[in-house]
Amino acid sequence: MSDPRSPASASAPAPEVVRSRRSGRSSALITATVGIVLAALVILLATRSPSSERKTESALLGRLAPATAGTTLDGDSISIDDLRGRWVFVNFFASWCTPCRVEHPELQRFDEEHRRLGDAVLISVTFDNDAADARAFFAQRGGEWPVIDDPDNAIGVAYGVAQVPETFVIAPDGTVVQRFAGAVTQAGLDAVIEFYESRAR
Repeated sequence: MSDPRSPASASAPAPEVVRSRRSGRSSALITATVGIVLAALVILLATRSPSSERKTESALLGRLAPATAGTTLDGDSISIDDLRGRWVFVNFFASWCTPCRVEHPELQRFDEEHRRLGDAVLISVTFDNDAADARAFFAQRGGEWPVIDDPDNAIGVAYGVAQVPETFVIAPDGTVVQRFAGAVTQAGLDAVIEFYESRAR
């Protein structure tokens, strides 16, 4: 039987001290883990693509696009039925919409590139927007693609648009393959075409 006064017994920490040390190490480990997770989240948020690239679900995916036809701001008639065989990007916007202003230069670059290639057509549709205000928007910012005036939001309702901007991607066979909620970028739109065409090769 050991002597409680022996050096070994005197140097051994009390159970409460051991538990306290273990608790302290566990707390430090948890704090460090939380710090690492938060740092990773900050980096992710700082480096991810803009919210514009949010691809979202839609009841239209995989189905033929709703009737999309009307009179443009320039007074011309247009229907996506006449555009079969090409990719069609239907963009809902409003002149009062800040994200719409942000994405506009991206849409311009996309339109210019694919107008040259002849493989895709961009069409904008007004949403809760007066035609005169929409015309002023394009007069100030530029853009050569057709813009359908939809004063009653009939087309927007058919697509299930909740708020602008929203962009729907329609494949050459007329089916809806993608919906973007929020501002888009040229790279994001190009990526959709590349993805589906690579699957078809």
